[in-house]
Order: sequence, then structure tokens, then C-alpha cells
Amino acid sequence: MLTACGATIEEHPANGAVSANGEQKTGILSPAGKAANTQLYWGDLHVHSMTSFDSYSFGNKTLTAADAFRFARGEAVTAHTGEVARLSRPLDFLLVSDHAEFMGMLEGLQNEHPMLQTNPIGRRWSSLVKAGDMQTITNEFVEYVAGTRPLGDYLPKQFQQDVWNSAIETAERFNEPGEFTAFIGYEWTAMIKGRNLHRNVLFRDGAEKAAQQTPFSALSSNNPEQLWNHLSDYEEQTGGRVMAIPHNSNLSAGMMFDEKTLRGSPLDAAYAQRRAYFEPVVEVTQVKGDSETHPLISPNDEFSDFENWDKTDIGMNQITDAEKDFAYRHSYARPALGLGLRFAATLGQNPYQFGMLGSTDSHTALATADDDNFFGKFVGSEPTPERLTNKMGGAMWHNRTLSASGYAAVWATENSRAALFDALERREVYATTGPRITVRFFAGWDFTQDDAHATGLAERGYSKGVPMGSVLSTADRNRKHSSPSFIVSALKDPEGANLDRVQIVKSWEDDGEIHERVYEVAWAGERTLNASGTLPPLPSTVDVQTASYANTNGASALTAHWRDPDFDSKQHALYYARVLEILTPRWTTYDAVRFEQALPQDVPAEIQARAYTSPIWFQPSAS
Repeated sequence: MLTACGATIEEHPANGAVSANGEQKTGILSPAGKAANTQLYWGDLHVHSMTSFDSYSFGNKTLTAADAFRFARGEAVTAHTGEVARLSRPLDFLLVSDHAEFMGMLEGLQNEHPMLQTNPIGRRWSSLVKAGDMQTITNEFVEYVAGTRPLGDYLPKQFQQDVWNSAIETAERFNEPGEFTAFIGYEWTAMIKGRNLHRNVLFRDGAEKAAQQTPFSALSSNNPEQLWNHLSDYEEQTGGRVMAIPHNSNLSAGMMFDEKTLRGSPLDAAYAQRRAYFEPVVEVTQVKGDSETHPLISPNDEFSDFENWDKTDIGMNQITDAEKDFAYRHSYARPALGLGLRFAATLGQNPYQFGMLGSTDSHTALATADDDNFFGKFVGSEPTPERLTNKMGGAMWHNRTLSASGYAAVWATENSRAALFDALERREVYATTGPRITVRFFAGWDFTQDDAHATGLAERGYSKGVPMGSVLSTADRNRKHSSPSFIVSALKDPEGANLDRVQIVKSWEDDGEIHERVYEVAWAGERTLNASGTLPPLPSTVDVQTASYANTNGASALTAHWRDPDFDSKQHALYYARVLEILTPRWTTYDAVRFEQALPQDVPAEIQARAYTSPIWFQPSAS
């Protein structure tokens, strides 16, 4: 891990977010005049145990939240295949985000919990469990969550509290500040007509505060504004802190980043402020595909077609040709970030000013994101000869289309709930599709080539500018140049592939129109930019017959100083860094060799794994 040297970060009021009552969120800014000593921590904020309804119903009847924490800490865990699984490197933090909807119910029914016999759903499902009819239960669960089946009496309140208390107790048992952070949280699983609105709820707090409310379920409301109301009530009641992290926007058919509320009203400043407050980060890459951008939205980006799950929504409803333009523009992170610039210009508030991170969404309790150590999503997609041909859950998408992704990288002052939460809140985080690539990204007005290549790059970054997740303004002091400059540094995963290139992605707003451009800023090898500003590719070293590659090209480290040549101080803009590895085998290629099978023809044999930083926003000064 890399540690930044001590430095002073200037106070930029635009970095802050305020709650509905106007109070400043203290985690957004590093205290003025204090050293910004941050270290890089790796983790997963989206793992399910057998307590989740779908995890249990699709076969996980043995691996608990405790197993998930043990595995993340580096201990060996026996998977459902009987294979012993272990991470080659432990993670630093984990959230077991079991679904709030019917949390713990299937396990309770299997154990004939007496409280579940006192309510109609419990009695009906108990008889179905005894009859071995899990399919009917699963169908009804989907109907309840989708809102197409009347709920009636929900689970007994004491049962809900007991299950939640057990989840909290497990996280408390494994939480070791300074060594390993076990977050408390859950998933709110709204799905409207098959369109994904899921959020993971993450607490900064421990048991004393988190136990004062039970998880808010999509069965209570499938409107994210009602979720925010619940989170606001929690903060007011306990004095604690909590956030919601959207995921799989790529399966929302345009609902995740819409320009209207769920009730059809145009977004206003109050909505934008509340959303930015409660949702400072978005999970942009995971097992069900990558949500950075799409070729239809970014046709000039040669790397936009990466692990796109773009055929259906979460309910497996097909996206028609007529729906695609709207669906993709309001489902992927890059166009949503651009849309946020338009709202910032018109409303003075940006609802989509979010950082980016990755996680796995594993439902096996095993947080694996590496292509050569991928344990799938459900039990049926753990490593077996069948998973190249069978379907997720037996009836959904083909398991071979799953992505071995991803992880959350956090620059925090220490490994604790409070410090990691605060880093997430100020968006000093980034996403990777699995590899543990180290990335620093700063913006300022006076960076030089010397700053980019100095031993104390991070120290200079903090002292002369702002880190990923921040807002840069023309009001900043000591501005000598008319356009902002950036320094970015990337180090390869010590156990992974070399780096191909570093890019800076820019979006900007001009009279209501959103534009984007990808700039090549650092690359390996003796390559020269062509007239269109693109680079020729590095030759592939992948041998698909042996599922191997050679680190004979690429670079172990890439660093750049770059100044925006197209800057306009009157325009709202944002910038983020994207780091690409050289080509490596996809997990399906590893499986084909391991199980002596033919390579599947409908997925790539090799991929270009990557990291996405949180953006840095430019905010024009008020005229």
C-alpha cells in the first residue's frame, strides 16, 4: 500500500454537501490546515450471504455473513462445490449487504421458526418449503418486490428485529479498527416493472445506533425518495450517518438517472440536493456487467464496449430499438455525470455528482473479482464444467456472460468505519474491474511536469490542488494559468498485468448540450498518437490455448501531467481518469482450459481490465 506524505488541502466550499436542514456534512472536506495522510484500502461493499432470499433460494444454504467476513480477511472457506477458496490477498473492508426484503425468512422457514407460523405468508411458504416447491416461493417473492402482488401482513416485527440484530452482531464481531473494517448495512431492492433501482445502504455507525431502526424494505416503498426519508429519520433520531449506493444502473432501462422523479415531476434543486447528499457514490462495475458507458452513447470511445449487459433490464425484459437511446443515456455513469452538469448549470444543484466504485454482488458470500479466481454470483455459477453452458439461477442469463468484477478502492486516513465512510462521502474513491491498480488523480491550476514525477507526488497533489471526487473552481487561490492541469499516477497490480495506457475522460455542458472526449495522456511502448488523437493498440500476448499471457509489453507504472487544451471557464465540466491494463484472458478462457472445453463464442476470449477514478468537477464562478 502507498501512503501519501503530509500535506495541506485548501478549503473549497463547492466540495461540500449539505443535508436537508442546511448542515454541512463534515466528511466531505479534509479539515483546512490538516495533513491529508491517506492510504489505499481495498474492499467490497456488495456481498450476500445465505440470509438473502435469492442467495438461499438459489442454493446457498451454508455460507453465512461470518463466512463472508472470514473469506474477505483472507481465511480459507469451503465453497458449495467442495473446493477450498481463498483470496491470495485479504481485503481491507467488507459490507455484507443482505436484501432487506424477507431478510432471513427462508432460513427461518427451513428451521421452522415459530414466529413465521403466525403470519399468512410464513404459513403458506412453510407448506411450500415442506413440499419442496421453491419455484412458487421465488415467483411470489419477485411479484412482491415488483409490487404486482398485494403484500398483506409482512413478517413479524420481532422477527425482523432479531434477524437485523444478528447481522449487526456478526459485523461487530469481525470489525477490527486499524486491521479490518466490517460495515453494517443491507440492500434495498426496488424493482419497478423489471427496472432496477437497487441501492446498498451503508452505515458509518456501530451497533448502538444501527440497531435503533430495522432495514427499510422496497416492500414498504419502491421510491428512492422514501428510502432517503427513512435514512434522514435515522440520522435525526440517532445522530448517526448513513448513505445509499446505487448499483446496476445498466439494468434500469433509464430509470436510475432519469430527468424526472418517480412520480413524473421534473427534478428540482431540493431533489438534487437530497440525492447528492445521500448518494455520493455509485457502483459502476460488478458481476452483472459494467456501467461506465456504452458504444451507442460514446461512439468515438474505442473502449466503450466493455462487459456491457445491454439487452434487458433486471427483470429480463428486452430493451427495444426504440427504447435504447433513452435507456442507455439514463442508465450509464458517463452520460449521467454529464446530465448532472446540465442540472448544475440550470438548478445550481447537481443530483448526479457521484464518485465511482466497484463491488462484486456475489451471492455465494465469496468476494472474488479476479478472472483467474472467479466464483460467480450464485451457487450455480461457482467453478464447475457446467457453468459455461448453464444459466444463472437456472433460468436467467447464461453464466458465461457474468463479469469477474469488481472492487472498491478507497483513499482514507485509516482503516475504520468512520474514515472509510468519510472518504466515500467526499468521493476520494475509485472502481476497478478486479485488478488492484493503484491510481492517484489530482487537479489544480499550477501543476508542472516536476510535480507529476516527484517522489512526493501525493504531497504536491494535496498541497497544490484537489484529489479525485473534489470540485475545482476559478475562485481557488494562487491561480496562475487560465486552464486547469491534472496529475495522474498509476501502478500495476503487483500480482497482475502491466498497464497499457492512462486516459482522461472529459464531459462538459455547453448551452444545454452535453459533450465528451477521451484524451490519451500516458501510455506504454513506442507509440505515437495519430491524427484523431488515438493510439495504436499494443500486440496481445494472450495464449487462449493455455489461458496465459506474458508481461512482455506494457508498463509497470504510468504517470502524466496534462493540461486541458479545450478549456472554457464559462462551462461546467468534469474529468476522470481511466487506466487500462494490457489484454489478459477472460475468466471464461481460464474455465475452458481448466475444464478442457471449447471456448464460448459469444463472449470475448480476452479482456482489457481497467480502473475508473471518481471525477473532479470544474465549477464556473458565479458571474
